[in-house]
Amino acid sequence: MNFDITRDGSPLHAWKNSERMASVPVIACEQLVPAHARAVIISPHPDVEILGCGGLLQLLARQQRNLMLVSITNGSASHPGSKLWTAERLGIIRPQESAEALRRLGLSMNRLQWIHGGFPDADLAGRQPALIEFLRTYLRPTDVVFTPWRDDGNSDHQAVAQAAVAVGAEIGCAVHEVPVFAWQWASPEDPRIPWKRACKIHLDRWTQARKRHAIQAFASQLSGDPEAGLAPPLTPAMLERMQQPFEVVFV
Repeated sequence: MNFDITRDGSPLHAWKNSERMASVPVIACEQLVPAHARAVIISPHPDVEILGCGGLLQLLARQQRNLMLVSITNGSASHPGSKLWTAERLGIIRPQESAEALRRLGLSMNRLQWIHGGFPDADLAGRQPALIEFLRTYLRPTDVVFTPWRDDGNSDHQAVAQAAVAVGAEIGCAVHEVPVFAWQWASPEDPRIPWKRACKIHLDRWTQARKRHAIQAFASQLSGDPEAGLAPPLTPAMLERMQQPFEVVFV
């Protein structure tokens, strides 16, 4: 499929008034992750776990599910060519931003296993065998895995999703995909979205508020670099569409 993630998608009111979105069935957290299962959130870059699953993470923590977060890269390539946001600075700051965001969600680090992959940012497409081997080390048959959607429009998201799906098929664990950048380019009627696989996780106002607060921890992603001609990676319009009273999962 062809995507242009620099293209701004439908405005928020189009999503709110969408009959297609209204018809997407609601799924309960406990249906997605049974009591005996461990939830594994795989994040290609620091912030994806909050943007895609910030509400789900809170619900899982309230239900005292075992949680594992797998950060594949440190996100050091988000501002290419910037002297303000250098790769060295980002490699330190972005994981710290993720830790602060998780704290803002109310997650206890004592109940969260956090694995850092150390893979190079923006260079995962050619590392599929290594990704598969890495995930194979940590995933278990009883896990329920959440990964970005393979057709999200980002090569790192695609590589991670394909590796997770491959390992899931091999060991028998459930793998669900979550749209992230799709909120940037898609429309409510977009035929490229796998609507038949879509389910909504309802988020109450408190859960939404905490997710919004957590997203604000990613100062690097809310900032551009005018001297380098770089806009903020996360635009206000994109964040609006990510902060609706639900999260979408393709099951």
